[in-house]
Amino acid sequence: MENVATLIFDGKEYTLPVVVGTEGEKAIDISTLRSQTGLITLDSGYANTGSCTSEITFMDGEKGILRYRGIPIEQLAEQSSFVEVVYLLIDGFLPNKEQLNRFSRLLNDHSLVHEDMHGFFQHFPRDSHPMGILSAMVTALKGFYPYLEGIEEEINITVARLISKVRTMAAMAYKISRGHRIVYPRHDLRYSANFLNMMFDSPVRPYVIDPDIVRALDVFWILHADHEQNCSTSTVRMVGSGRVNLYAAISAGIAALWGSLHGGANQAVIEMLVDIHKDGGDVHKVVARAKDKNDTFRLMGFGHRVYKTYDPRAIIMKQMCYTLLNKLKRTDPLLDIAMKLEEIALNDEYFIKKNLYPNVDFYSGIVLRAIGFPTNMFPVLFAIGRLPGWIAQWKESIEDTSWKLARPRQIYIGPEQIDYIPIDQRKSSH
Repeated sequence: MENVATLIFDGKEYTLPVVVGTEGEKAIDISTLRSQTGLITLDSGYANTGSCTSEITFMDGEKGILRYRGIPIEQLAEQSSFVEVVYLLIDGFLPNKEQLNRFSRLLNDHSLVHEDMHGFFQHFPRDSHPMGILSAMVTALKGFYPYLEGIEEEINITVARLISKVRTMAAMAYKISRGHRIVYPRHDLRYSANFLNMMFDSPVRPYVIDPDIVRALDVFWILHADHEQNCSTSTVRMVGSGRVNLYAAISAGIAALWGSLHGGANQAVIEMLVDIHKDGGDVHKVVARAKDKNDTFRLMGFGHRVYKTYDPRAIIMKQMCYTLLNKLKRTDPLLDIAMKLEEIALNDEYFIKKNLYPNVDFYSGIVLRAIGFPTNMFPVLFAIGRLPGWIAQWKESIEDTSWKLARPRQIYIGPEQIDYIPIDQRKSSH
């Protein structure tokens, strides 16, 4: 029998269907496993578990492939814009000029944030992390901009509103944390240029739009727009399976992205470089620590859980990194340390054998620092870039009639039944 897997358990034979994807990847469908056998599967971190079928993103870690809706990431990074990629991911196809212009106008029309929301921003403590502020404020959007469930036109407006306002709120969070005057979005600027202007413009030093910097940010966002079923994307799908509103699902994704092993990785790279610089800047000492099995030190920005060859996004970001550094002619001891680490990693047998190549977080951290973004804004920038992927995944899941409330199982390894002991009979603690 074709396209089935056979399981032998307790002397009985069971057949399970095999699902084959577009690119030939195969999965055993275990949805009836428990009802047939009483068994469940155990897969820590879901590393070998497919939670859904999806038409959005394909990646092959062994071959270093990443495609959005079938289009290679290399082509999108070279020829496309972030707004065009947003449209591609959410609507499923590349827009023509009329569609792209209409979508761009929709983003501009919904770029302002309700004035009553300013009070929320003002009452966060000054040292609050921008990711915490952004997650909270995205949830709050539901109160200011409710939407009608299931009405296509209203969902489209909600999507445009969220993509546009997240950018504005991120810039506001930064400005308020610094005690600076808020800069409002301009209708004459495109998405990435508008964000840069809101971040860095001031009455004292007007911001000059540099097309190379705009392009670098655009490419950064394109490379991070979606990445299959990662931690934050799976969180959006899981929370969304409870049929919460879009704002709540995205807020959960932002919180998941915050961690240093996920969206905070590029921030962790810079923090590592700072520590190396404070310790004298000896990169050979750091490399030796990374190789030492008994040392808990971890070299951030090297290797990837999925990519077993070079991360295709890293190749693109590396070129953008060198182009930008040459143009800006920035002198920065952290960037010098980063380049030395890169040189060692690309030529050291230990790193080559273990596929510990510099990843996209390594180069993107350097690029974002060169542009002038403070380190604590790095995860926020990642969140803005990943937003269209989250929305596309949420939209796909709620339109899937077979999608169920996410409810993973577990194997309990705690104590067997224990009778309750009244408090006056319990032994004193030791």
